[in-house]
Amino acid sequence: MRSFVRPLKMSAFSFRLFVLVSGLVAAGTRLVGATPSPGNDRVWLESKGALIFHDAFEREEDGNLAKAIGNGWNSATADRVPQIKMADLDGGILKIASASKEAGHSAHIHHEAGFSDGGAVVRFKFPGLTKGESLQLGFVDRETQGIHAGHLCYANLAPGGITLMDWKTGVMNLEIRQRRQPYLDRKEPLPADLDALLKTKQITVPWKADTDWHELVLVTEGDEMRLSLDGKLVARHRSAGFAHPMKRWFSFLVPSTVWIDDVKIWKVK
Repeated sequence: MRSFVRPLKMSAFSFRLFVLVSGLVAAGTRLVGATPSPGNDRVWLESKGALIFHDAFEREEDGNLAKAIGNGWNSATADRVPQIKMADLDGGILKIASASKEAGHSAHIHHEAGFSDGGAVVRFKFPGLTKGESLQLGFVDRETQGIHAGHLCYANLAPGGITLMDWKTGVMNLEIRQRRQPYLDRKEPLPADLDALLKTKQITVPWKADTDWHELVLVTEGDEMRLSLDGKLVARHRSAGFAHPMKRWFSFLVPSTVWIDDVKIWKVK
C-alpha cells in the first residue's frame, strides 16, 4: 500500500492570515537580543558606554570669570566681559544669559569630553526671557589642524527647527572657509559646486520651541549624528566629520538665554 500526505488546502483568507502570522513571528525572532534602536539613544549610551562626566549644578558659582561655574567647566567668553554675569547657578540650574553684544560672541561654555563614539544627555529649558531663544551644542577638538577653532559638529535648536551640522568638513574647514568668505563679504551667492557641497553637510527638521523642560540626547556613532528629545528620535544625519576620532570638548553656544539642569557625557568608544 502506498502512503502519501494529502496536500493542505487553504482558503484565500487562511493563506493571507498564515503569511501575516509568519511575518510577525519572524519579526519577533529578529528583535530578540537586538541592540537598542537609534530612537532610544539614552539606552544605547547607558548599555554600551561609560559615564565619564556628570553635573547637576548643585552649588554656587564663584564670580564671573572663565572658571567660575566650577566642576571643570570653562566659559571661553566670560573674561571678555568680567563685569557681566553670564552664568548663574541658582537652585541646581545653570542659567545662561549671554552678553553677546558686549562680548562680541555668543556665550561659549565647554567641558572636557574625550570619545570617538558617544554623546551627551542634557536637561534644558528655554525660559522665555528673550525673543528667539536658541541653543547650540556639540563637540570640539582644538588639537586638530585645518579646522577653525576646532569646531567639529553641532546641533542647533532654534524656534523653527533643529539643525545637525558637520563643521569639520563644512563651513569650519579652513580651505572651505577661505574660499567661502569673500562671497559672504560681498553678499554674493556661493559658486554652485561649493553651495551644493555645503548643503550635504547639514540637515534641518521642523521643530516648534516652547518653554517646557526637555531631555535632549545628542550622539555620534561612526559618521552619523543623532538627536533625540524626550526619548524620541527627531533628527539624524550622516557626514564624514561626525566620525572625527576624538571629541575632546562638549560645548554650549548660547546667543541669548537658556537654562541647563543636568548634563551627562557618555563614552561608547
